[in-house]
Amino acid sequence: MRILESRVRTLLDSRGARTVEVELGIGVAGRVSRRVRAMAPSGASTGSHEVQAFNKDFGAGVDLFRKKVSKALKGRDPRDQRSVDLTLREIDGTPRFESLGGNVACATSIAVCKAGASAEGMSASRWIAKQTKSKTGFPAPMGNVIGGGRHAIGGTDIQEFMAVSMTRKPTIDVFANAAVHNLVGKALKERIPGASIGKGDEGAWNAPISNLDALELLVAACDQVKTDSGVDVRPALDVAAPEFYREGGYEYKEGRKSPAEQVEYISSLIEDHGLVSVEDPLQEEDFVGFHNLRKRSGDKALIIGDDLFCTNPERLERGIKLESANAILIKVNQIGTLTDTYRAIAIARAAGYKHVVSHRSGDTTDEFIAHLACGTGAWGIKCGAIGGERIAKLNELIRIEEGRPGH
Repeated sequence: MRILESRVRTLLDSRGARTVEVELGIGVAGRVSRRVRAMAPSGASTGSHEVQAFNKDFGAGVDLFRKKVSKALKGRDPRDQRSVDLTLREIDGTPRFESLGGNVACATSIAVCKAGASAEGMSASRWIAKQTKSKTGFPAPMGNVIGGGRHAIGGTDIQEFMAVSMTRKPTIDVFANAAVHNLVGKALKERIPGASIGKGDEGAWNAPISNLDALELLVAACDQVKTDSGVDVRPALDVAAPEFYREGGYEYKEGRKSPAEQVEYISSLIEDHGLVSVEDPLQEEDFVGFHNLRKRSGDKALIIGDDLFCTNPERLERGIKLESANAILIKVNQIGTLTDTYRAIAIARAAGYKHVVSHRSGDTTDEFIAHLACGTGAWGIKCGAIGGERIAKLNELIRIEEGRPGH
C-alpha cells in the first residue's frame, strides 16, 4: 500500500472557526482502493509553548501543503509514520510549525496513522499500540460538567469541573458522566431560578456561580450517580491557572492569591473534596510550585501538566527532573506530529507518569483521540460529556470496546 493521493480542505470546527482536514487515498499499482480523513482541533486556552496552530496567513499553510507536502507524500508507505513526520518538519523549516501550521501538520500526521492502520488491516488503536509497543487499555473518560474561564465567559474562574467515571468500561462510563451532567443542570436551575444558564465551548454548564459552589454541586452529583448506579464517579478540575495569573499572583473574583496561597488552596480542594486529578493548578513556568503541590498532595490526586508541558518532550523531561507533576496531558496539535507525541508518552511512561489524551475546546467530529488513548493505554481521556464533536469520541470508545471501531 502506498499513498497515491492527498488533499487538504478547510472545514468548520465546533466554534464555527476554520480548521483543516487532510484526506489520503492509498492503494497498490497506482489505483486508490481506500481513503482516510483526519481533522485538526483548535484550543482557546493555549500554552505559550505550543506549536503555532496556523500560519498567520491561514491560506499560506494550506498552499504549502498543496505545493510541497502533497508531492512529498505521493508514493510513501503510510506505515512509516516517523519518516513522514520528519518530512513535515523539514518542509516547514521552523521549530514551531510557523510555516505549515501545527494544525496542518497534525491533520496530516493523523491521516497517515489512519492510512497505516488501514494498510495493516487493523483498527487505529491496535496499530498505535503496535507502533508504540504499548499495552492497550480503556481510559477513564473525563467529562466537562461545569465550565468557566476561557471556555465559558461569565462563569467560574476555574475552567473545568469534570466527572470521571472509573470503571474502565466505556459502555458504563460515558453514560455515568452524562448522568452527572444532567443532574448538575437540574441542580443549577433549582439553585438559581430565572438565571441564564447556558453551555460553554465543550458542552459544560455555564452559570453565575462561585468556584466552591460549583465544586460542591459536582461532588453531590457524582455521589448521587454512585448511589443510584454503583458506578465510581469522581470529581476533577482543570484550573487553567495561567489564564488568570497576573503579575505574580492569581486573580480570582473573590480576591488575589499568591503562588504559595495557590498551592495551599488547591491542596485543600484535593483533600476536602476527594479530587481524582487537578490540571494546570499553577502558571506554566512554575515548575517549583508544581513540585510543592505534588509533594504536599502525595498520591491523593494526579497533578496534570498541560500548559506546563504542552506535549513537548523537552519540557516534560525538565518537569520529571524537578518532580513537578505526576501526569501529562497529551494533545497532538500542541506538538504537531504523532512521532513527537509518541516520544512524549514514552518519556512519561518511563518516569512513572500517567498520561491523559485530550480534545480541544474548538474540536471536530474526528474520533481519532479515542484510538490514541486506547492504543497507548492512557489513564484518561478528556473528550467532554455531551455534544456532537464530543460524543464522536465517546461513541468510538464504545465501538472499540465492542471490537468494531467505526473508522
